Amino acid sequence: MTDLILIGMRGLMLSVHAAFVFALGYYISSAMQWYSYKPFRAIFHYNKPLWHLLFLILPLAIYYAVLLYDDSFLYYLFVFYPFTLLFWHSKLDKPLQFTKRIKRFFLFLSIAVLFVDALFFLSPKEYPSPQFPAVVMPLFIALFVSFLYEKILFFSYRHEAKRKLKSMKNLRIIAITASYGKTSIKNFLYHILSAKYICYKTPRSVNTIVGLTQDVNTTLPLNTQIYIAEAGARERGDIEEIAEFLEPDIAIIGQIGAQHIEYFKSLEAIRDTKMELISSPKLEKAFVHESLNADSNEDSRINIFGHEIKIIEAGLEGTKFSMKIGRKRVEFETKLLGSFNAVNLAACIHTALYLGFKAEELQKIIGSVNSVEHRLQRIDANGKIILDDSFNGNFEGMKSSYELVKTYNGRKVLVTPGIVESTKEENEKLARIMDGIFDLIIITGSVNAQILGQTISRAHKIVLSDKSQLVNILAQNTKAGDLILFSNDAPTYM
Repeated sequence: MTDLILIGMRGLMLSVHAAFVFALGYYISSAMQWYSYKPFRAIFHYNKPLWHLLFLILPLAIYYAVLLYDDSFLYYLFVFYPFTLLFWHSKLDKPLQFTKRIKRFFLFLSIAVLFVDALFFLSPKEYPSPQFPAVVMPLFIALFVSFLYEKILFFSYRHEAKRKLKSMKNLRIIAITASYGKTSIKNFLYHILSAKYICYKTPRSVNTIVGLTQDVNTTLPLNTQIYIAEAGARERGDIEEIAEFLEPDIAIIGQIGAQHIEYFKSLEAIRDTKMELISSPKLEKAFVHESLNADSNEDSRINIFGHEIKIIEAGLEGTKFSMKIGRKRVEFETKLLGSFNAVNLAACIHTALYLGFKAEELQKIIGSVNSVEHRLQRIDANGKIILDDSFNGNFEGMKSSYELVKTYNGRKVLVTPGIVESTKEENEKLARIMDGIFDLIIITGSVNAQILGQTISRAHKIVLSDKSQLVNILAQNTKAGDLILFSNDAPTYM
C-alpha cells in the first residue's frame, strides 16, 4: 500500500512538473516566434526584458530554491505559474500562433519530458532534485532538436523551391527592399504590371528567406510571368541570401533610414545590406533610390531615382506629382495620400517603363491604384475622418503623414507609439513635429512613452499602457469633425 501511495505521489509530481515545463516552453516559443526564431535577437534585443525576468528567470530561480528548502511548494509553483502565464497571454495582441513549426516544437518537448520523467520515475533517487536540471534539460533538448530539424527541413524546402523556379522558363523575378515602403511598392507594382502580365506577389509582409521559400513551394502559380517579392533584413547577409535564392532579374531598392538601426548599428551598414540585392547573378536592372548614394557610373545596370520627382499637390483627397521621363516631364495623379507615396510610385513607374509600358498608359493606371490597407487609408465614420497609417513606422513616412494632417482645419488627434526600433533622437525630432500639429496625442505602449512624454509640451497628451482601453479613450476624447490619425503600431511585446 505504501509503495502504491509513493508511486501515486511521484506520478502527481511528474504531472504538475510537466505542466510547468510546457508553460515555460510556451513563453520561450512565443519569444522565439516574435523574433523570427533568432536566439540572439530574442535574448539581446528583446523589448520587454522584464518579461524574461518574470516569466523565465524568476520561475526557474524559485523552482530550484524551493527544491533546496521545501518541495511541497512545488505544487503551488507548478499551478500558479501556468495561470499567471494564461493571464499574460490574454493581454497580448499577438499571441503565439500554432504554426507547423510550433506544433513540432511541442511534440519534441513532449518526447523530451516523457524521456526525462520516465528516466527518473524509475530512479530510486528523489525526483525532482536540485542536483538534476529536470526542467532545463527537456527545454534544451526540445530547442536543440527543433532547430536542427528545422534547419534540415529548410534546406530540403529550399532545394525544392530552387528547382521549381528554374523550371519556370518564362518567369521574371522582381525583388524589392528598403528600410520602409517595401510592401507599398510591391502592391502598387502588382496593380500596374497586372495590366499586361500574369503577376504574383508575396502575401502580406513575407520577406525572409524562410517565408519566401515556403511561398515559392506552396503558393507561386506555375503560369506566373512576373513574381514580385519583398526582401527584408535584420543583419548583414540576409539580403544576399535572398538574392542568391531568387536570382531576381530586376531589383528595386527604395529609401533607407534609421529603421532597425539597433541591429545594424549604422546607416552605412543598412545601406550596404540593402545593396546586397544587386548581387543577383541574373540581374538586368536595378532601380536604386538616391538616399543610398549609389554610383550608376560604376555599374551600368543601376538607375538612380528620386531626384526627378516634383510634388505638385498633396492633400486629403490625393496626390499630384510629376516625373522627368526621357526629355519631358509627365504628370501623375493618384488617390493615394502622402507625398512619400510619390517616391514609391516612381519606383514602380521606372520598372513598368523598363518592361515595355508607355508613359500615357501609366498615367491612367496610376489613377486607379488603391491604398494599401493600414497605410494612410482614409475611413469616414460618425462625422470623423480616420486615417489608418498603423503600418507606417519610419520617420520620413510618419513626418509626411503629419504634414498632410496639418492641412486639415479641424481638431487633430494622433494615436501613436512613436517610431519602434529606431533612435531616441529620431523619436525626439518626430515628437517636436507632433507637438506643433496635433491638439491631442495618445501615446500607446511603453516603448517610447518617456521620450515622447518629455518632449511634447503644447499638445494635450494621454499615455495609454493598455491598448484595450483605446476605444473608450477615443469615445471620451473625440467628437464629430475631428481628424484621427493612427500613426504606426507596436505589438504588446514591443
